[in-house]
Amino acid sequence: MKKKQQQHPGGGADPWPHGAPLGGAPPGLGGWKRRVSLLPFLRFSLRDYGFCMAVLLVFCLGSLFYQLSGGPPRFLLDLRQYLGNSTYLDDHGPPPSKVLPFPSQVVYNRVGKCGSRTVVLLLRILSEKHGFNLVTSDIHNKTRLTKNEQMELIKNISTAEQPYLFTRHVHFLNFSRFGGDQPVYINIIRDPVNRFLSNYFFRRFGDWRGEQNHMIRTPSMRQEERYLDINECILENYPECSNPRLFYIIPYFCGQHPRCREPGEWALERAKLNVNENFLLVGILEELEDVLLLLERFLPHYFKGVLSIYKDPEHRKLGNMTVTVKKTVPSPEAVQILYQRMRYEYEFYHYVKEQFHLLKRKFGLKSHVSRPPLRPQFFIPTPLETEEPIDDENQDDEKWLEDIYKR
Repeated sequence: MKKKQQQHPGGGADPWPHGAPLGGAPPGLGGWKRRVSLLPFLRFSLRDYGFCMAVLLVFCLGSLFYQLSGGPPRFLLDLRQYLGNSTYLDDHGPPPSKVLPFPSQVVYNRVGKCGSRTVVLLLRILSEKHGFNLVTSDIHNKTRLTKNEQMELIKNISTAEQPYLFTRHVHFLNFSRFGGDQPVYINIIRDPVNRFLSNYFFRRFGDWRGEQNHMIRTPSMRQEERYLDINECILENYPECSNPRLFYIIPYFCGQHPRCREPGEWALERAKLNVNENFLLVGILEELEDVLLLLERFLPHYFKGVLSIYKDPEHRKLGNMTVTVKKTVPSPEAVQILYQRMRYEYEFYHYVKEQFHLLKRKFGLKSHVSRPPLRPQFFIPTPLETEEPIDDENQDDEKWLEDIYKR
């Protein structure tokens, strides 16, 4: 009995009753089948074929446009930036920019006699270790600048190679006022009376680094002024021991406005505002190790390993050489007068101290300092503030620095 011949969907008998041969119908066959079998597991329709050809045409036109215009359209560049897998800019564009740490612009407008020489020494070592640009200044006695001087300094700082850390004794500068990018500020302050006493005796007698340092710094100072008793200076209201000379710390945070140099609420509040808005950290010298620890956490690209360097016995030995000599404590009466004259300085100091302790608690650091005393108490010297020089064993300071750099 003959099998019934299968019918073709278009009419007539199916020329391949057992399925189409591999590769599809021969070219001479008239009329395409609606669905062609290329492989047993791969089938496509004429609509799919047309879509593939359209995509190929768009790709060819895009490639032609790419070469005629000398490069890819903006969309492809944006896509490259988003995906990061195109090689056009790598082959034909400028070299990729260096990945900078954040923040890459840091300013340490260091307050005088607040441990700044110790910190700068650490920064010199750290800049060699971590490869950031440490920008220092030889100007130590010009903290107040004219408008043109501000513009010039901001321009010089802003054009420094990044990442940089700029340091100088200078009152707060508002970069954005002159069209620059506002950097991150850091600073350290200390008990105002202790700072004043350190500066008073340093100007007269220098530190352990050299017997004649004070002569170099204040060559025109008369002998009677150099050996003026601190109590007499305070009780007799000498200019050096009264306002506005005592109004020293707040202007570093208030800024360059003329009113920042006038003791009062306006300068105080503006200084607090700048601390909150522009300073990443304002530390307390009496708790320097905690300051360095927080700097290491906040700015690891700059301060990683700073605490271990600071605790190094060799660094301690060199740090002790910057301690002011022949420093004496004034009478309680004189201290009380200083405290009254520096009430705005103390209000700012306690404000910064509270903010610093709050920050320490957030990072799990305990503060062993109780509530602020009603009157200033003199800070007991730590190894950094020792009153006796450490035997240097005739070791050269520069040679020690070179040894540290090689580590």
